[in-house]
Amino acid sequence: MVEKIPFQKSKSYHWFVVGTVCIGAFMAALDASIINVAMPTLSSVFSVGMDMVEWVTIAYLLTLTSLLTLLGSLSDRLGRKFFYTLGFAIFGIGSALCGVSMTMSFLITARVLQALGATMLQANSIAIITSAVPKTSRGKAIGIQGSAQAIGLSIGPSVGGLLIAHFGWRLVFYINIPVAIVGTLLASFILPKDKTNPYTTRFDYLGSVLFTPPLVLLVLIFKSGYKVGWSSTEIITEFVGVIIFVLLFGWREKKYKNPMINLDLLKISVFTSGNITGLLSYALMFGTIFLMPFYLDWILKLPALYIGLILTVVSLAMFVVSPISGALADRIGSRILTSCGMAIATLGEIVLIALPQRPLIYIDILGLTLVGVGMGMFTSPNNSSVMGSIPPEHVGVAGGILNMSRSLGMCMGVAIAGTIYNDDFQSFHLINHTVMQARILSFHESFVGMAIIGIIATLICFFFYNRSENNKIFTSDFI
Repeated sequence: MVEKIPFQKSKSYHWFVVGTVCIGAFMAALDASIINVAMPTLSSVFSVGMDMVEWVTIAYLLTLTSLLTLLGSLSDRLGRKFFYTLGFAIFGIGSALCGVSMTMSFLITARVLQALGATMLQANSIAIITSAVPKTSRGKAIGIQGSAQAIGLSIGPSVGGLLIAHFGWRLVFYINIPVAIVGTLLASFILPKDKTNPYTTRFDYLGSVLFTPPLVLLVLIFKSGYKVGWSSTEIITEFVGVIIFVLLFGWREKKYKNPMINLDLLKISVFTSGNITGLLSYALMFGTIFLMPFYLDWILKLPALYIGLILTVVSLAMFVVSPISGALADRIGSRILTSCGMAIATLGEIVLIALPQRPLIYIDILGLTLVGVGMGMFTSPNNSSVMGSIPPEHVGVAGGILNMSRSLGMCMGVAIAGTIYNDDFQSFHLINHTVMQARILSFHESFVGMAIIGIIATLICFFFYNRSENNKIFTSDFI
C-alpha cells in the first residue's frame, strides 16, 4: 500500500519519481567507474602497492554483493522510501569520509560505508519504479533508469581523469556530496510514502548471514595465496571454511520454506550457465579495467586525464552495441551472440597481451574497444536468456541471483588480476629484472589470465547453451 499526497495526483507525477531514482542510478554508476582512474594516484599518495589499493574496489563490491538481497527484503518490510532516502544520505557521508581519508585503511572503511548507501539505492530502484509507474509506461521508465546508469558508467573515467588532473583525487569523492544532498531532498519530498509491511514473506536472514563468509574467504584466498603460499595452513583453513559455509548455506536453503536462493533454479542449464558466464564476463571486464590505469600510468606515463579518456572506450562500446545485440537476440536467440561476444572480448584481451611488448596507444584503444564490444554483444542476450529460462513466479529471485553473480564477478576479477600481477612481479623482480621489466612481464601475464577467463566463458556459451531453451519460459517440472 502507498500513502498518497496531493502532489501525487498530477498525471506526470510518476516521471518525477523516475527522475529521482535516475539520480541515484547515475551517481552509483558514476562512482563505480570513476574510481578506476584514481587507483594509480591512490597507490602513490598512500605509498602502497597494487595488492593494498585494490581493496578500495574489492571492499565496495563485496559489501554490495553480500547485502543487496538482505537490504531489498528489509526495505519491503520497513519502507522503500525510507531506505532509498537513507541510502542517498549514507552514500554522501561515505563519500565525504573517503575524501578526507588520511590513511588507506580509513579510505577502505569509508568505501564500505559508501557501498552500504549504494546498496540501499540499488536494492530499491526498480521496485520503486515498478510501484509508481503505470504498466503502460513501465518498460520506458526502466529503460530510462538503465540509460542513466549507462551514462554514469560512460562518463565516469573521463570525469575522473579531469578531476584528478586539475583538482586532485579527493574531488573524485567530493563530487558525490552535492548530488547526494539533492537526491536526499528529492527522495524525501517526491517518492511515495509506502506503508511498512511486517507481514510480507519472511526473508531468509540466516541464509543471508551464511552467504557472506564464503565470499570474503574466497577473496582472501586469491589475495593472500601468493604471499603465504597456496598450500599454507592459512589458505587451506580458508578453503575449508569456504566449503563448510557453502554446505551450511545449501542445507539451510533446502530446508527453509522461503530460501534466499531457490537452489532448484540451478537445475535449469541455461540459468546456471548464464550466471556462470555472466560472472566470468564481468571478471574479465573489471579485471582489465582495474589493470589498465596502472599500466597506462606506470609503463606509458600518461596523465590521469588521458587515462580516463582511454578507459571510456569500454563503456561507450558497450553502450552502442548492447541494445543492438538485445534486439538481435529476440530474432536469432542468445547462443550465437553470447558465444561471439565472449570470443570478441577474449580477442580484446589477446590484443592487450601485446601491450607490454609494444606500448602503443592505438593497440591499447583497440584492445579495450574489443572488450567493450564483446561485453555489449554478450550481456543483453545473456540477461534475456537467463531471465527467460525460469518460471514467472521466480523472476524476482532470478534477477537477484543474476545481479549477485555479476557483482561477484567484478570482485573476483579485481582480486584475480591483482593476484596474478603481484605474484608475477615478486617472481620476476627476484630473478634480477629491473622494476620496469618486472612490471611489464607481470602485466603480460595478467592479461593472459584475463584471456583464459574469456576462453572458458566462450566455451561454456558455445557448448552449454541449449538452443531449444533460449528465450523459453519453463512452467512445469519445477517447484
